[in-house]
Amino acid sequence: MATPYRLLFVCLGNICRSPAAEGVMRAMLEAQGFADRVSIRSAGTAGWHVGKLPDQRMRTAAQNRGYDLSSRARQVTDNDLRDYDLVLVMDRQNLRDVRSYDRESLFDAKIRLFCDFCTDHQESEVPDPYYGGEQGFELVLDLLEDGCRGVLAHVSSTLT
Repeated sequence: MATPYRLLFVCLGNICRSPAAEGVMRAMLEAQGFADRVSIRSAGTAGWHVGKLPDQRMRTAAQNRGYDLSSRARQVTDNDLRDYDLVLVMDRQNLRDVRSYDRESLFDAKIRLFCDFCTDHQESEVPDPYYGGEQGFELVLDLLEDGCRGVLAHVSSTLT
């Protein structure tokens, strides 16, 4: 069997946006029959929450839409840029942080802003909902569903 296409979603702490993106993408891949052909993980640029489940508010909002968020937080590593085919970051600060691992600019083309894949929303970044209310988590999920549809189209074109 061919090596799976490898996707990595990145946010700051790996407890809200990136694990939610991982859960949304996993559900979409399963629905399209690509689950065995794409490997998905998420990570944070900071290590504060390593080993923890996603934020309970994010898990609740995602569960209400049918998504399972059960991955454990981890921090981005130097090897991630080499090991993943596409690294999708949630905001420009994440972009700067992840690019700092790529000192020789070898992986620039595979590090992208997640919202580049959105078609229904105009936001250029996925806002961090951590310090906001419930509506922030819903907006994040709206953006993630939109962008993951675009990511799915991109990935499926490379698999066929």
